Amino acid sequence: MPIQALLFDFDGVLIESEASGNRHLADYLTAAGHPTSADQAMAQFMGLSGTDFTGAVERWIGRPLPDDFRAARQAEDERCLVEGIAEVEGAAAFVRSLPDDLPRAVVSSSRVRWIRTHLQHLGLLTSFGDHLYSGAEHVERGKPAPDLYWYGAERLGVPIERCVVIEDSPVGATGAVASGAYVIGLVAASHCGPGHAERLRAIGVDAIARDYDEVAALLTRLRSGGERKAQQPVG
Repeated sequence: MPIQALLFDFDGVLIESEASGNRHLADYLTAAGHPTSADQAMAQFMGLSGTDFTGAVERWIGRPLPDDFRAARQAEDERCLVEGIAEVEGAAAFVRSLPDDLPRAVVSSSRVRWIRTHLQHLGLLTSFGDHLYSGAEHVERGKPAPDLYWYGAERLGVPIERCVVIEDSPVGATGAVASGAYVIGLVAASHCGPGHAERLRAIGVDAIARDYDEVAALLTRLRSGGERKAQQPVG
């Protein structure tokens, strides 16, 4: 069946926030007496939100969050909201190239204010309209549960089996695969180092894309009713 809608993760798919956010988190934890590298932060916390995120941090440091943790994270978030964060290379051009008759939504662990503000920075807000959905605000179970993908598909009025999901994190890919969508593991952002594609393949994504040109090629094939389970990277 041809693909009829597109669901985007946000952090690490449209903007380079996974790298910057986990660098800040690693610096904070290290200064608080819990030495943590940016790579360790990404491995432990990438893609999580809400109590899943805070619980993972507490397990990592072996104690409750420091008293100033939330204030420090909020201050960093506010700085990023004001200054903006760079796009994942090719993301804005890809979104602008999408045909008007292809429904699309953002399905992210981040809150809608974060998504909306950064889309405004990139000039992409009108490309998604009101279809900005947060695992922290719109569903009871965020990623890695599949609920947010089901919610986004329902709001677009398209069966999840006819949706493509673009994800970068193992947490997000786990939920996307469980949802029944066709899942593209995107490894274009700066945080996707050696072995990242293999981690996503092991979770069961249908295809790997190294950049947005490869995403576009996959989407063209899928919209024309091409084979549903690609299983191999393009190119």
